[in-house]
Amino acid sequence: MPMEVMDVMGRVAIAVTQDAGFGEIVAAMQRFKVGAVTVIDQDRRPVGVVSEDDLLLKETEPVRHGLGSLSPARREERRKAAGVTAMQLMTSPAIVVTPGTPVKAAARLMHENRVKQLPVIDAVTGRVCGTLHQSDLLRVFARPVGDLHEEITAVIRDTLGLDPAALTVEISGGVVTVGGKATAAEAARLLQAIRQIDGIVDAVSTIDTPATGGEQVFPPVY
Repeated sequence: MPMEVMDVMGRVAIAVTQDAGFGEIVAAMQRFKVGAVTVIDQDRRPVGVVSEDDLLLKETEPVRHGLGSLSPARREERRKAAGVTAMQLMTSPAIVVTPGTPVKAAARLMHENRVKQLPVIDAVTGRVCGTLHQSDLLRVFARPVGDLHEEITAVIRDTLGLDPAALTVEISGGVVTVGGKATAAEAARLLQAIRQIDGIVDAVSTIDTPATGGEQVFPPVY
């Protein structure tokens, strides 16, 4: 079963209100050793995020007049550089996930938006209930080998309809090596399915296929 955000998230959310001042935001980041804080409204719902990058614009972006010729992105940077409250400094809207969001989807959101943490909101109330950091996502690669074996066996038996007893599975450093007997098509489908399991670094095959009469090594399919 795919891991969800609730399996790895931090249960503490570092948040500030929209009227929080620049110094208050910096103090919160330093106290809790985080690179960003969530900005919330009076109902504890996220309205934006202030990151270290947002704050550093104060040092790198001199405030000038005559912004008409600037690109929208540069104009936004100048606006933040002049800001003194969370509402003025934040990037909005906040990119959020829920406890039930698949870990893979959350990782994709972080990568696509170039952020290192995401507010986690309650799916019903919309209120902040935690934080997901990049380091939290790495915990999927620390899953017990026994858990991985169980999930791989389930994939072999229930998803692909193969006999687990006809195959061997070895796991070392997150890399799965599958041996035994199967058709070339079954071996390819099996490796692709195993690579989708949370915590698997890669999967390789030494399966003896009837078509070739020998062991075949299948490269990753992405």
